[in-house]
Amino acid sequence: MTRPRGTLIRNDTVTRINHWITALCFVLLMISGLSMFDPLLYWLSAFFGGGQWARQAHPWIGIVLLISYSGLIIQFWRDNLWNMDDVRWMMAIRRVLANEEEGVPEVARFNAGQKFVFWSMAILVPVLFVTGLVIWEYYFGTWTSIPTQRAALLIHSLCAIGAILIWIVHVYAAIWVRGSMRAMTQGYVTPGWAWRHHRKWFRSLVATGSSGPRPNAVRREAGE
Repeated sequence: MTRPRGTLIRNDTVTRINHWITALCFVLLMISGLSMFDPLLYWLSAFFGGGQWARQAHPWIGIVLLISYSGLIIQFWRDNLWNMDDVRWMMAIRRVLANEEEGVPEVARFNAGQKFVFWSMAILVPVLFVTGLVIWEYYFGTWTSIPTQRAALLIHSLCAIGAILIWIVHVYAAIWVRGSMRAMTQGYVTPGWAWRHHRKWFRSLVATGSSGPRPNAVRREAGE
């Protein structure tokens, strides 16, 4: 797919496919997991054709999620390393939430909030996978004791709740920051979007010759 002239590539095709496979797996795991979490949510199993199908599909989808999210970690772990700019960004979080640019540090490819989501999931997904194996009775039921399975189930449930809350924040932020969804659906952003939300990343593109627009033109587009 061709992108509009003058725009910047934010995510290539491989990254976008990787992201949406991860997202689809997470949503399916959330629905199937919640259907087993409480009888009041059992109706969600209808999306899989019933409770037995939801229970059988859940762990296999979890394996795909682990592989898919590992792909995102391989691609982006360097861009998500924490630095002092992230500390200063978090200290200015009120201005960020109020859409005020003055006093907010320039951001590279990912801001501190995005890094929090990235590393939280990087921890939670493997924990969910390991505890899921422990409670996968069909294959591993005879390998562990009942108390161990109960402890694993508790940890699995708590981590799942945490992952769902983080996912909600991630989706809300993607919708709230206009232009972010397009970066993951079509792969590109406007220079004005890059200048306003990830100015240090934009400067790096200009410095390496990866970006065509001139900084002055970008400032006018961003309304500065």
